[in-house]
Amino acid sequence: MISKPDINCDLIQSELSTLNSKKEPVEKWEKRLNRVKLRNLSANHRANDVVVLEDNEQVLTAKFFYGPLDFALSGEKVDIYIMSKSTSNEWKFYATEKTDNSGKLRYVIPAEKRVSLGVYQIKMMVRCDHSFADFHLSVLPAKTEAVVFSIDGSFAANISFTGNDPKVRAGAVDVVRHWQDLGYLIIYITARPDYQHYKVTNWLAQHNFPFGMVYFSDGFSRDPIKQKTETLKSIVKNSSLVLKAGYGSAKDIQMYANLGIESQKIFIIGKTKTKYFKQAMVLKNGYASHLSELRNPNNSLFEQANGNARLILKKGNLNVRKNTIFSNGNNEDYSSTNEYTMTSFSNHQSISSM
Repeated sequence: MISKPDINCDLIQSELSTLNSKKEPVEKWEKRLNRVKLRNLSANHRANDVVVLEDNEQVLTAKFFYGPLDFALSGEKVDIYIMSKSTSNEWKFYATEKTDNSGKLRYVIPAEKRVSLGVYQIKMMVRCDHSFADFHLSVLPAKTEAVVFSIDGSFAANISFTGNDPKVRAGAVDVVRHWQDLGYLIIYITARPDYQHYKVTNWLAQHNFPFGMVYFSDGFSRDPIKQKTETLKSIVKNSSLVLKAGYGSAKDIQMYANLGIESQKIFIIGKTKTKYFKQAMVLKNGYASHLSELRNPNNSLFEQANGNARLILKKGNLNVRKNTIFSNGNNEDYSSTNEYTMTSFSNHQSISSM
């Protein structure tokens, strides 16, 4: 449902377009070259989630690309919507912006329209074919406590060379849910390039991982750990987060240490050299055993998150992203698990191999 403009609102009726109805006609492409080059390709739009401090500038960014070669959507109109916090689930229209020559869009919410404390769903819909980028904005108070999970090598129990769905490590989902139930903000981060965004996030959703803010790298990097570190530093700086604990592989130890997480709160899964045993807590017996330790009332980590953020953070699971891949101009929903395996477009590299 789309909210209608107020009488005194400067939006005109023609600026409102539906997100839910497939009968709504699409507009003409702004550029003929885009129509010729992109109209028969599948959309792969994506955006990292956004975490900002209350009263700070709220900036939404997304990338709009098509096909396995990532052709950019340049100079086309995109409508920006934010889901209201009301029980009516209304989509509130905010603006129409054009993508730049690189297919990117950056929108700064005007000060008078900034949203209050809470977690909001964002949709940026392309007018010419109704494909869209889908992500979340979290507006949080200072000193919100968070737990970080590095997706790479820590959740998948096996390597898939055939494109099949890799298994999840036993107890991994329950450990994440434990921290969510205690009121901590969950952050998922990966060094994988963002063109795999929907494949990876849908794999997490299909395995019932709890809701959290998800971050990918902007393309490939020669130093993925450094890039992940800089991403986390930026998140912490912009939102005054307090990182309570971090999970990942041995490669992530230095990253968490640089972010100020104590060694006894850095948890490592998988094969680990003995030299790392003094730098982190190695989960030799897996997540299930670790979960039992976390649930022990005498454990110092068995405590509710501090502050009021736990009262506004979203609960539940990540949602399977539907209606985000459009083929041959038809708005078809691709909800089968085979559409969201953890392989890349070109080399079938699994999530657990990075």
